[in-house]
Amino acid sequence: MARVVRFHQTGGPEVLKIEEVDVAPPGQGDVRIKVQAVGLNRAECMFRAGQYLEAPQFPSSLGYECSGVVESVGAGVTDFKAGDRVSSIPAFSMAQYGSYGEVANMPAHAVTTYPANLSAGQGAAIWMQYITAWCGLVELGRLKEGQAVLVTAASSSVGLAALQIAKACGAMAIAATRKPDKKAKLLIAGADHVVVTEQEDLAVRVMAVTGGKGANIIFDPVSGPYVDTLAQAAAHDAKMFIYGLLDARPTPFPLYASFQKGLWVRAFALFEFTMQAASLSRAKEFVLSGLASGVLKPIIDPAAFTLDRIADAHRYMESNNQFGKIVVRV
Repeated sequence: MARVVRFHQTGGPEVLKIEEVDVAPPGQGDVRIKVQAVGLNRAECMFRAGQYLEAPQFPSSLGYECSGVVESVGAGVTDFKAGDRVSSIPAFSMAQYGSYGEVANMPAHAVTTYPANLSAGQGAAIWMQYITAWCGLVELGRLKEGQAVLVTAASSSVGLAALQIAKACGAMAIAATRKPDKKAKLLIAGADHVVVTEQEDLAVRVMAVTGGKGANIIFDPVSGPYVDTLAQAAAHDAKMFIYGLLDARPTPFPLYASFQKGLWVRAFALFEFTMQAASLSRAKEFVLSGLASGVLKPIIDPAAFTLDRIADAHRYMESNNQFGKIVVRV
C-alpha cells in the first residue's frame, strides 16, 4: 500500500485526496519509482479542473514530473535497474499515469537519470520546463546568437527556463512580468531587461532595448487578447510561440502585424515533441548538456510543501505568486 493523490470529480484544489491504494507492480515497459519529490505544473491544475487537453478517468491520478529511485522494472525494460536515481519526463497521458504519490509507475521511455549534482527537488523540476522552452526557442525557433527573445510570464518555471536557454544561445533575454516585485529576481535570474507590464508599455520598451528592431522570438503561455500587444513588440520576420491557455478569453490572430511584419504565429503542445523518439532525444541531449555545464539550473520556489499539503500547493500555483518551480517533497 502507498499514499497516492487522486480525485473523483473535477473542481478546485479541494477535490484532491490522499488515499491509501495498492499500487500495481510495473507493467510491460514500465518503471516503478519510489518518489522523493514532485514538480507541479499548470497543466495539472487544468487537468484537475476539467480544462485540459484530455479528460480524467475517475478515480484519477495526476502529475507529470517526479524524481526518485527505481524500485523495480516491468518486462522488457533493460535501461533501468533497482536503485537508479531517475526523474520523469512528460511523455505520457495523465489519464493513464501520474506522479503524485509515494510510488509511481511510469513508462520507461518517459524516465531518465539526471545529473548527480542536482538535488531530488531539482530533479523533479527539469523536463517540463526545459523541453517546453527548448521546443519553442531551439527546435522550432532556431534561435541564433544576437537575436532578442521576449518571454512572458517570465517568473514561471518555463519562463525562467526560457531565459536561461536564451542566454545559453547568446541571445538577448527580455522578461515580461505584470508585477514590479518580481523585477529584481528576474534580473538576478539572467534577464537582460525586464518589462513590468502594469507600469510600462511593452512594445515601446521592447523596441527601445532592441534598437527599434523588436523581438525575434516571442514565447508566451498566456494567449488571449494580449497577443495583439505582443505582436506590436515583434521584429520583422519574427516568430511568436504560444504554449499555454492561461487567459480563457478568445485569442485573436494578429492579422495586421502579420501582414506588416511577416509575423509567424505557432501554437504548440509539448507532446508533439516528447512523444517522438527523435525529437525527445535531441531535447534530452540539449538539456542534460546544459545541466552538466551549469548554464541550465532549475530554480525552485522557496515555498515548502509536503504531499499532505498538495491542495495548498495547487492553490499556491493558481495564485501566480511563485517564482520558479513549485516542488512537493514526498
